[in-house]
Amino acid sequence: MNRLRTTILIFALGLSLPAFAGGIPAKLYKNPSCGCCGEYTKYLESHGYQVEVIPTRDMTAIKKTNKVPQPLEACHTTLISGYVFEGHVPVETINRVLKEHPIIRGVSVPGMPAGSPGMTGVKRGPLDVYYLSNSPEPKVYESR
Repeated sequence: MNRLRTTILIFALGLSLPAFAGGIPAKLYKNPSCGCCGEYTKYLESHGYQVEVIPTRDMTAIKKTNKVPQPLEACHTTLISGYVFEGHVPVETINRVLKEHPIIRGVSVPGMPAGSPGMTGVKRGPLDVYYLSNSPEPKVYESR
């Protein structure tokens, strides 16, 4: 009986790790020559997302179509469940947005901050994640 209970517990714990994403499809638009976008794709996949990578040489058009303000642009744009996730957004933030369904267009981690998901280097302080909005001043959604 203990063996059965242990087996069930191990199985349940193993399922719960990436289970939140549960194969949620994601479309990641990136420049074909960008290496960190590939690392970010692996990061999302390791958390259970099904990522379709769409290489494009016209990232400007992708940003414009998805209304990403220039100060909040990053190297790649990911679309998940109607939301825009710009740049190296932590999966905890993505999961929060998908769980809470806020009335926003999406969120952004502008640039390519060292130590952010998919980026090499050492993280220096909290990682600010910004709302994607029409506001002239970027507003922080959360810091991680």
